[in-house]
Order: sequence, then structure tokens, then C-alpha cells
Amino acid sequence: MSKGDNSMEFTAEVNRLLQILTHSIYSNKEVFLRELISNASDACDKLRYISISQSDVAIEELKIKITIDNHKKTISISDNGIGMSRDEMIENLGTIARSGTKTFIENISKDDDASSQIGQFGIGFYSAFIVSKDVTVLSKKFDSDEAHLWSSDGTGTYNIQQVTDKNITGTQITIKLAKDAHDFSNTQLVKDTIKKYSDNINFPIYLAENSTSDGEQINTVGAIWAKPKADISADQYQEHYNLLSRNFDQPLSTIHYKAEGRFEYDVLLYIPTTRPFDLFDQQRKAKLKLYVKRVLISDDTDIIPPYLRFISGVIDCADIPLTVSREILQENQVVLSIKKAIKNRIISTLNKLAKDDNEKFNIFWEAFGPVIKEGIYEDYEKKDDLLKLIRFKSTGADDGYRSLDQYIDGMKENQKSIYFITAEDYQSAKANPLLEGYTAREVEIIILIDPIDSFWTATGIKYNDTELKHVSHGTEELADIPITQKAKKKKINAKITDTDLKKLVAEMTRVLGDHVSEVKINSSLIDSPVCISIGESGYDKTMQKILQERQGMSLSKPVLEINPNHSVVIKLSDMFKNKKTKKIKTTAHILLDYALIMDGEKPVNIEDFGKNMQDLIGKAD
Repeated sequence: MSKGDNSMEFTAEVNRLLQILTHSIYSNKEVFLRELISNASDACDKLRYISISQSDVAIEELKIKITIDNHKKTISISDNGIGMSRDEMIENLGTIARSGTKTFIENISKDDDASSQIGQFGIGFYSAFIVSKDVTVLSKKFDSDEAHLWSSDGTGTYNIQQVTDKNITGTQITIKLAKDAHDFSNTQLVKDTIKKYSDNINFPIYLAENSTSDGEQINTVGAIWAKPKADISADQYQEHYNLLSRNFDQPLSTIHYKAEGRFEYDVLLYIPTTRPFDLFDQQRKAKLKLYVKRVLISDDTDIIPPYLRFISGVIDCADIPLTVSREILQENQVVLSIKKAIKNRIISTLNKLAKDDNEKFNIFWEAFGPVIKEGIYEDYEKKDDLLKLIRFKSTGADDGYRSLDQYIDGMKENQKSIYFITAEDYQSAKANPLLEGYTAREVEIIILIDPIDSFWTATGIKYNDTELKHVSHGTEELADIPITQKAKKKKINAKITDTDLKKLVAEMTRVLGDHVSEVKINSSLIDSPVCISIGESGYDKTMQKILQERQGMSLSKPVLEINPNHSVVIKLSDMFKNKKTKKIKTTAHILLDYALIMDGEKPVNIEDFGKNMQDLIGKAD
């Protein structure tokens, strides 16, 4: 019997996800079983933890049961874990709260082949709708006498009813299989699927063809992290990784060891190959489960730092009290010791990978390089080790990545610094006139195109006692490096005297007014008459835009640098001497707009830029 019918609407994000799932032709439908079994395991883990931390909570053997009915074409997944209250059903089954999940839905909503992306995303309970349009969930919270029945056909609404059955424990999900999913009422297929995806679940999984018996236990129930590495196959590692990460790629590297010494603990961590869809979600943490003697005490810890949040895995330590609260857990001395050791082990593993397998490391860097860079300014202690990992494109290597060690090995005689430029893309950076003096001397320039680059490079970074310096700040050092025979400066017959040059700079400063912070000389320019640079203590434009958006900080005015040996600048000086005031103003503004465009920005004023161009061309001598 039931009472209290209550029809409710899914949130917009859930509704859109269900539309995608129920209308997709996703070929890997078996993922639903893995997702629901994993949720059932989590429910058992939570109840086991509560039973240990609360002496008045007694539990039976925790288990998961799969029941199939070939005649009715149904499959049920049940557990005797923590269960859900009515409010928790609404929160867990009717709402998507995580911003990263919302972003994923937005992305696949725009994709004509959305089904190709589903396999990269752990969709949890909603995976049931891949194989059905009729799902019911019967659940009772472990400490409550009230049970509720949740039901939906996946078309935008769901219903919750209170039920009076007193024999309910935990949660049972029953799926009426759609016609194209009738195969999942086949015992052998379900058994094979469980063995494939869920053999490492830490609770027994039973498979039955009726509800009156437990049936046959399918999985081996073993803590894979506690076994010797020699006893674990690649397929077992793969299955465990997929189970933890909810991803379908292969782990790029596996870190498995037993720490011995002051504290003893087992560690099994995975470095993925493919970037998770929510890697840049601010709420994302590493998918790490912390066990004490195989009892899960937390899956929400800060043991792994945010810049390594792509890691998934397990830590099992016998030296942590089982009853420790989640708040105290963050300050526990054992946990703090493990935290430091784990971070060191991950970074050393990455450095070894970079040294031993450059091709594989480049795959890693392509996916996770931007978040590794976060650690350079977040983790001062490990800054030098993280700098060793950095890979970048440069003017010295059009193909592939370079390291800072490779850069230093190729530095020119008398070169004092490691020079870099930040930009939105590689081609824009290479076209920037600021690089001309460096190119003429064949000095390699690191090209950084991730937004995060503007943060870590602004902290006064040194590598092996060599300063990393923006190209805007390195022009004076170029005088010590000879121009190569390949790129000699062009000979200019006419020259500007130092006195006339000072007068021209003063006049351009006056004419351009508030549009620039400074006009200065740059003798290292070769082909361009002008360029934009940043002040000695200023942030680059990407950093400024971020600070403007987040903190309301005003954008600083650009520095305009002029080439004293360029014919355009020499003509401009002649205009000044001949008192062609209007023409000077027009030309100066055009040169500023040209410099901004070459720096990847828009002209100061599009309309004025067009008028000035027409005016200059129309009245050209």
C-alpha cells in the first residue's frame, strides 16, 4: 500500500540529461549496471562506517543483490546499505547540483553525436534510463521507519509515495527494460557484465532469478590494493580504475605500493590518460577513497592537492582511528604525514615518466599540463619539482614540446634569462613584434598559451637560478647577445638624432594622451615600427582581464615602444620637425592601433581607426 502521492518535476539539467539518455543510441548500454552497483556499494560503505562510529547501530552482512526476471523483462539492483529519506531522494534523484555536471550536459547538448561522449562521464543513477523509460526506487533510511517509493518514466516528472512495507531495508532499484535492452534479462550476460566491471566491489554481489533467494555470488570481493602487485593482472587494474574514476579510458600509469615505517598503509593510485570533462570544475577533487582496515571512512578528503585532482585511487591505513570525524580527519597527524608522502610519490612518478617515456608523458601533459601549472604558485615547497615537469612550445621547436632543461642547454652566449611570451594562441605569439630582436639573435622564446600561465609567471619564478622573464622585460639584456649572420639589421641611410628622438617621444606621449602609459624606445625591433609591451611591474593582458573580471581591477594602459631605425618612425620625426601637427596625430594613433592589433587586441576606437586610415592614405605625399 502507498499514500501521499506527490508528483514533482526534475530540474532542467536532469530533464535535459534524461532526454539525451533516452534518445541516444549509446552502444555501451551495460554501463548502467556498473553505475548502479557502484552506488549500492557506496551505500553499504556509508552504513558500515556509521555502525562503527555509532555503537547503537547494528547491521547485518552488507551485500548487493541483482535480480532478473526474463519473463517480465525487469532487472533489480538492491542493497541493504544506508538507504534514503524522502528529502534525500529528491536531492539525489531529482537534482544535479555540481556545476561540472551542468557544464557536461551543456556540452553534449550542443554535440550532434552526444552518445559518443556519454562513455566519458559517470552518470550514476540516471544511467538506468539508458535501458529503460520506467524506473522505480524503493528505499528506507537505516534510522527511520518510513519507506518511500520513487518512480519515473524519464519524461520530465517523477513521483514519490510513502509506503507501509516494514520489511524494506536499504534501497532497491527496479528497471523495466526497454525493447532494445531485453538482453539484460539474460543471466549469463548480466554475470559477464558484473565480472567485467564490478569484480572488485568490496561487498558480495549476488545474482538471482527470483526475489526469494540470494542466488549465486558473482564477484570475488577482494581489496585489490592489499594484494601484491605480482598477483594483479592489467585487466584487474583496469577494472578497478574504471570503477573508481567512473571513466572509460585506460590509466596512463599506476602507482601501487605498501608504505612501511612510522605509519603503514596501502596505496593504489591511477593517473588517467584522458582529461575528465569536469577537470576545471572548482568543486572537483581527486577521486580518492580513504579506508581504515578496508572500512571506508571518507571519499572526500584533501589528501591529494587540487593541482593533482585528476588522480583517482585508494589509501588504506590501519593507524587512523575508525571513529575519527571528517573535520578532525583533516588535522590528523597520520593523515598529514600520508598527504605529504603521497604528493611526493605522485610528482616523482611523473618526473620518472617524463624521463623514461617522453611520448607517454607528452600525452599526459596535453591533458593535464594546465592544472600542474597551478601547483607552481599554490605549492611553494614543490615548485622546483613541478617546474621540471613543465612542457611548452617555443620559437626554437615548431613541433613537439620542450622542457626548461632543454631550453637552458640551448641558451646563447651571454644570455642571462629564460624568455617567454604569453598569448591566446601559438601563431599570435610568433607574430608579435616583441620577438623580432630575439629572433634576430636566434634566442629561443617560450610560448605560453594557457590562461594559468599569466599567474605562475607573475610570481618571480627562477629555474636552476635562472630567471624566467617576459620578453617585454628582456630587451635591455639583448644588447649583450650578438645579432646572428642570418638576421642582420636592415641598413637605414637616414637616422634620428638622440635629441630629435627625445622630442618625438615627448610629442607622441602628448598626442596619445591617456591611451598609453608610456612611449619608449626599443632598439631591438627589426621589421616593425612599433610594438606593445607591459611595464616592469605590470601584469600581462590575460592576467589583467582575469583580475578585472574577478576583482573589478582597472586595465592598465599599454606601453608603446617605437623602433628608432624604422623608416616610418624617421618620417614621423620629419613631420614633427616640419610642424605637420595633424598628420603627426593621425599617424601616431594609427601606429598605436597597429601595435594593438599585432598584440592580439582591438584598436582603441574602430571608427577612429577607419577614419585615420582613410585620412592618411588619401593625403599621402
